[in-house]
Amino acid sequence: MVLGVDPGTAVTGYGVVARAGDGRVRLLECGVIRTSPSRSLADRIQEVHDGIEELLDRHRPHAAVVEDVFQGKNVRSALTLGHARGAIILAITKGGIPLAEYTAPEIKKAVTGTGRATKEQVAFMVQQQLRLKAPPAPHDAADGVAAALCHCMIGAFPR
Repeated sequence: MVLGVDPGTAVTGYGVVARAGDGRVRLLECGVIRTSPSRSLADRIQEVHDGIEELLDRHRPHAAVVEDVFQGKNVRSALTLGHARGAIILAITKGGIPLAEYTAPEIKKAVTGTGRATKEQVAFMVQQQLRLKAPPAPHDAADGVAAALCHCMIGAFPR
């Protein structure tokens, strides 16, 4: 079982996948952790951390994936994203779960075949690969699932 996380301070997307008895990967859960914009950054980071801990307690994954920062167009945004990533990584490592990190282009390439795929293309390919009736929504959730799928494809998927 693999937990994939697309970090953010406003919206953190996640997806949990597992290998079924027939060898196919299936989606167990996906969604987002939303924080309140009216709260302080410290409170929002705590909400993200607590949300990840709840997911870890509920699913007990064998591995976790956090999207790594590839490039920051805005230094302030990159720094804020770093705070969220740190809270997520702390929750995962405190739980003793092996952690992998892939950049957004690495995840996109693994799932769609190109590192320059749009969010819509990623969501569509997640839908296709997991044989879902609809793509995971919102895009942050699809990105979390894509991170988990990436690890299944190019990482060491636990059996």
